[in-house]
Amino acid sequence: MNMTDIEIARQAHRKPIREVAESLNLDENSLHPYGHFAAKIKSEIIEKLPNKNSKLILVTAISPTPAGEGKTTTSVGLNDALCKIGKKSIVCLREPSLGPSFGMKGGAAGGGYAQVIPMENINLHFTGDFHAITSANNLLASLIDNHIYWGNKLGIDIRRILWKRCLDLNDRALREITANLGGISNGYPRTDGFNITVASEVMAIFCLAKDLKDLERRLGNITVAYTRDKNPIFAKDLKSEGPMTVLLKQALMPNLVQTLENNPAIIHGGPFANIAHGCNSVIATKTSLKIADYVVTEAGFGADLGAEKFLNIKCRKAELEPSAVVLVATIRALKMHGGIKKEDLGNENVDAVRSGISNLNRHVNNIKKFGLPIIVAINHFVSDTKKEMKALQEECNKIGVESVLCQHWSKGGEGAIELAKKIVDLVDQKTSFKFLYDDKIPLFEKIETIAKEIYDAKEVIADNKIRTQLKQFEENGYGNFPICIAKTQYSFSTDPKLKGAPSGHSIPIREVRLSSGAEFIVVVCGEIMTMPGLPSVPAANSIHLNDNGQIEGLF
Repeated sequence: MNMTDIEIARQAHRKPIREVAESLNLDENSLHPYGHFAAKIKSEIIEKLPNKNSKLILVTAISPTPAGEGKTTTSVGLNDALCKIGKKSIVCLREPSLGPSFGMKGGAAGGGYAQVIPMENINLHFTGDFHAITSANNLLASLIDNHIYWGNKLGIDIRRILWKRCLDLNDRALREITANLGGISNGYPRTDGFNITVASEVMAIFCLAKDLKDLERRLGNITVAYTRDKNPIFAKDLKSEGPMTVLLKQALMPNLVQTLENNPAIIHGGPFANIAHGCNSVIATKTSLKIADYVVTEAGFGADLGAEKFLNIKCRKAELEPSAVVLVATIRALKMHGGIKKEDLGNENVDAVRSGISNLNRHVNNIKKFGLPIIVAINHFVSDTKKEMKALQEECNKIGVESVLCQHWSKGGEGAIELAKKIVDLVDQKTSFKFLYDDKIPLFEKIETIAKEIYDAKEVIADNKIRTQLKQFEENGYGNFPICIAKTQYSFSTDPKLKGAPSGHSIPIREVRLSSGAEFIVVVCGEIMTMPGLPSVPAANSIHLNDNGQIEGLF
């Protein structure tokens, strides 16, 4: 009988977290423990660690489908495999959000025999980082309304308040609300709304900050509102950056846990890649590079979103340079991109595999535009046939990229040893890493570059209001900011139903948002929501405690 992910995780032998830390030359005094199996690495210890010439390996994927791709599983499996062949490696991942954990996608701790543990804690409250981010976000919101209540000395125009509250759960009812009802004592009625926590600018700032001082600076620079004369009001005008930093001080320390094979893993920060920039924290990545020789990290969703933002935003801001990229694909997902319905994926269909390669090919070519070496990791499913596998490998050869069959889901690190050996060779190659666009070009040109070069779109559609806003951002000194596009993860277009590799489509811009603290411009395209809703049958319906008091239903 096959065990579920949570059953596998529950049966795993766990090492005390101090023993995991010792493998990284970190002693007990370096840790702030959260129970026996998780700990934060103290900020003052991180600051003292010397920099090393470590190799950074980015794991990304083809465009996601309901069939599954397995980026986190592959990241964990690759890390375990690197450790198995004698390399000092660590995997550096994002923290899961409660939104997908109780929604449709599920948690983000890997799967099968390639997981990080303790799985239940990681997928739920973990060390409370997301709660701290939520609280800091909502503290700023409350200070805005309190300032208005007590006389509004800054002259905030309540029609021009930009800052929303947030909650780390999917709740479509909170997208647009009316606040401050109930009479004079409750304040001035106004429209408001909620984002999911992973879409909050505080999350982005948290993940891009270099240290506590940089965190406080960025928090102070958040644009929260405008006056009637359209002058900006910053968070620092409300003196909010100090207390917000206090709320985030402990959370900013990266979290150390372990894989099923007791290898070290750092999990910290978690912006979505479809509505935010999709990478774990800069502090986590840079800490990992100080304490290991190989660092395996992950960018969210497909490479058109996660990898593009990792490279153009995170690497630009943090001065990081990856050594190689792993593109994860499954035969099941390729068949969906080739036009096959989910219920028919169990049937052999070589033609659909060959047709779906168009999606993989587009992602491979996009990664090459950044000057990075790339390898395809084929995440194996038991339903994959020899003919389908042969077809995939033949198609990869045609487009000039090496592919490796990986069985980490069923075999753990042992199933990804070939990939690990290939990666060791790949990271020693000379790279010519470059960004897709220059800081100095106009904001709209940056958007067009991403749309045309990454999505293969024919045009970007933006009305005069959008174009005027972008020009105002430039006039106000934000023209050198990178672009963070919020769009569907399921397609290169803004239509989630367009699978494969659509070309010649239009990218409509619905809204642009200034993230002056995070230091990028958010471009909202199509019907993407920064507060998702739950599906008709949410995962929450199956999550419960069994008779032994153990959690069931998490995946």
